[in-house]
Amino acid sequence: MTHAPAASRVLLAVVLSAAALLTAAACVAGDREVPRALPAGVPEPPPASAPTSSASPAAEQPSPGPPALSEGQLRAALITEADLGEPWTAGRGAATWRDGMLKARAQNPDCLRLLDVLYTEEPFGRPAGPSATVTLDDVSEESQLRYQVAAHPPADVDDVLAWAKTLPKECERFEATTVRGDGLLVEVAELPLPGAGDARAGLRVTLTGEESGGTPSRLTVHLAAVRVGEDAITLTNGGPGAVLPEVTRAMARLGADRLADVGRQARVRV
Repeated sequence: MTHAPAASRVLLAVVLSAAALLTAAACVAGDREVPRALPAGVPEPPPASAPTSSASPAAEQPSPGPPALSEGQLRAALITEADLGEPWTAGRGAATWRDGMLKARAQNPDCLRLLDVLYTEEPFGRPAGPSATVTLDDVSEESQLRYQVAAHPPADVDDVLAWAKTLPKECERFEATTVRGDGLLVEVAELPLPGAGDARAGLRVTLTGEESGGTPSRLTVHLAAVRVGEDAITLTNGGPGAVLPEVTRAMARLGADRLADVGRQARVRV
């Protein structure tokens, strides 16, 4: 993919920002089951220890900012395919694997809630105020990344983040059933995120099972949620192929920084 000079400068800024993040981030065990080169916009991270935040979201102070950004300002805070580079392109509709594996049921209420969140991609519920969303596809891996920024009450966001952090223990390994009656084994692990925004939580969810014809099926979905002042970022990155944690972490960090910059610019104009 060839970008104009302006897009190249944007991509260079992203690489420099993401490099600082990836120096501190680590690969979650099992995330590199399928060796694959990183997208053009995400540099290869050196070996490092994965940081985890022990502080509760409520203990972190929110960034000062206006009560809510406008829809146009939130659109300006979105990531784009230029930030990732090849092989990512603009989304072409909902991924076909969503209904087949994410529309499922489980006995444990928290695990069922997690499956619903992964399917709706709205851990904080439908936005009551302004929001903006972008969907990006990696056709070669059948992967899809959805990124949303929206206004949500900070206390509500922090409650959801605290709940999400309990899931690697509460729903570490459980069984689920799809709407077609196929059985699934679901495994949940923490996905450490960089210190972006005011509060954050990340999960890596793996679903394995068999299709009706006996063909093995596998889906990996990353869920990253970040609060930046009065707004929240929801990022899902999933697919049946290689789903790289470096991409999820880099875009979560870039998005949080970009949203904070938009908020600062809005305060300057006030």
